[in-house]
Amino acid sequence: MELRRLLRGRVEWSRLEEVAREIRDRYGREEVRVRFLDADNWLSTPMVVDDRWFVKVISQQNSIVHALFTTGRNLGAFSSGTEGFFEHFATPVEMARHELEATERMREVGLNAPEPVEAFEVDGLGVLVLEYLPDFRTLDELDEEAEADLAPALFEALATMHDHELLHGDLRAENVLILDGEIYFIDATNVREEGAPDAKAYDLACALGALEPLIGGKRTVDAAESAFSTEDLLAAARFLDFVNIRPDHDFDAAVLKGEIDKRASSP
Repeated sequence: MELRRLLRGRVEWSRLEEVAREIRDRYGREEVRVRFLDADNWLSTPMVVDDRWFVKVISQQNSIVHALFTTGRNLGAFSSGTEGFFEHFATPVEMARHELEATERMREVGLNAPEPVEAFEVDGLGVLVLEYLPDFRTLDELDEEAEADLAPALFEALATMHDHELLHGDLRAENVLILDGEIYFIDATNVREEGAPDAKAYDLACALGALEPLIGGKRTVDAAESAFSTEDLLAAARFLDFVNIRPDHDFDAAVLKGEIDKRASSP
């Protein structure tokens, strides 16, 4: 956590106040109530305004960390036998605008995501404003049976995303929100379109890696088979070791590979 805070940096209070004033003026509020979230987030300072808007404040340091992550992930993709497919944003406001656009596109194809409001710049900071979802839980905060029940729906939603040439690029349990039994996606990252086939396999590997610690390898692969072919699973298996070295994933890659190999070798 301390390393994450160091890398994320701290946006000066005066600049955060300026963001709050801008939101107040944009949305015609006399005053706004702001609370900051102690979220495990490398790439922004998240806050909730008036329990109505979820706001991400993205600094230049966040953008630099994103560039480092992008380089590392592309090196990992090379190690998995493919060209890198992650793309960096030049400025904090570009990061905010991309996530806004990704959220809009997910909703357009029928997937659940917080309602996008807008993205803008304040004093060199990128500001993303989304609907605030109260009382949500992340996927890994549910009990095991609830996680198992939702697993097929997660893979079906991911397949829908891919059918519409949408790519998440950072799928993990913390980026899957559960509200009233429904799955909502957040925090999509940027992937080059020409790398889409490999990026889809990487997305699937991330989903497998997110669920294995929660419901076990067999039930995870069973759920994935409801939406993806054996060929898709074999393509994803190439990325499992790469996904597993990321600090935000921790799963048994050997178990998942074994389960996938069983399906591939069965008549």
